[in-house]
Amino acid sequence: MEDEIAPKLLVGKNIIIAARGNSLRTLSKYIENISDDDIINLEMVTGQPVVYDFDDGVNVLSKEKY
Repeated sequence: MEDEIAPKLLVGKNIIIAARGNSLRTLSKYIENISDDDIINLEMVTGQPVVYDFDDGVNVLSKEKY
């Protein structure tokens, strides 16, 4: 995230990440600061887009599932 995604977000670019299962769970854990104990409860629906909005410090402002 810090090397590839954050720099693009900081210059105002939109990013699309397509992955599945554990890859998305790991990314969500990092983005949302989810604990190891709580990550097992995170539901990842196959094919469901999730949109995050970030502030200038790349902190999550909102998360929306479609």
